[in-house]
Amino acid sequence: MISSGTTQHPADAADHRIGWVDYAKGICIVMVVMMHSTLGMELAAGREGFMHYVVEFARPFRMPDFFLISGLFLARVIDRDWRTYLDRKVIHFAYFYALWVTIQFAVKAPGFAAEHGWSWVAGQYLEAFIEPFGTLWFIYLLPIFFVCTRLARNIPPLAVFLLLAALEMTHLETGWTAPDEFAARFVYFFTGYWMAGHVFAFAGWVQHHPRAALLLLAVWALANGALVEFGVSAWPLVSLALGLAGACAVIAVGALLAKMHWLDSLRSCGEHSIVIYLAFFLPMALTRTLMLKSGLVADIGWASLIVTIAGVIGALAIWWAVRATALKFLFERPAMFWLTPKPRTSLQAAE
Repeated sequence: MISSGTTQHPADAADHRIGWVDYAKGICIVMVVMMHSTLGMELAAGREGFMHYVVEFARPFRMPDFFLISGLFLARVIDRDWRTYLDRKVIHFAYFYALWVTIQFAVKAPGFAAEHGWSWVAGQYLEAFIEPFGTLWFIYLLPIFFVCTRLARNIPPLAVFLLLAALEMTHLETGWTAPDEFAARFVYFFTGYWMAGHVFAFAGWVQHHPRAALLLLAVWALANGALVEFGVSAWPLVSLALGLAGACAVIAVGALLAKMHWLDSLRSCGEHSIVIYLAFFLPMALTRTLMLKSGLVADIGWASLIVTIAGVIGALAIWWAVRATALKFLFERPAMFWLTPKPRTSLQAAE
């Protein structure tokens, strides 16, 4: 069994979890829930709290790191036959997107219908398969990235990277989520795939040189915070540099936590990152409503933090409650939706 401090090449990690990867994914998913919880709370309350500054600090690297880590293990499966590849990397995520967009619409439909009518709701539901709905755009884009990377695997990777870096720097704004986020995020996913060996080597260096890593993290935090504060973090080239640097910073933090065996709960969040991603909207929304209507916590910053924690824990609680019941299809793809024979150890949404 690989210990949480072990760092190895992704090609050698097919049947094991690597501690620092789960820690990094845990940091990412908590930041995502934090963003939605904080901005939603502030919008509803009409004012900002201290959590707003945490969310803004993480904005340059929150999603770049998530996508970069998502590409780390692709090299070991990218040459599989197309049927198996599509089953694992497209149908898998398409199933969870279709299921959870339906669940989200079922929850929100009465409110939508009261304001716009049921015909509008039906139209929006159908449009959600073209225009990603709400928080689910991440798993909408992942299959697209998997297919595009497979198609580009015989092109010199440096050429692909330079093209995608230029695309990121255009800051494309068509008004449609899929093309805009494709342009902004694909470079990080491809970097994770292409530079996986270097990423794993970097994590190993961090674990063997923790003091130097902490110094670099301090320098990065000051630079990232300053560029965000001065309003230049979204500038072309700067945004790309901060995205890559921030991804390295999150990986470094994950590697240090894995080395010290600290914050196991964060690692658990990483192990079930997409479980949280799929389900956090419900406990988040319920807790936000409770906070606003009860007035139990007047400070918006603390209320946002409580909503964030409730979103993470609530999503895990939903998964835990259904994992051994007939409702496990919420997080585990049923055999009928597999193109190839279902493995003996079935993949969860978080895999």
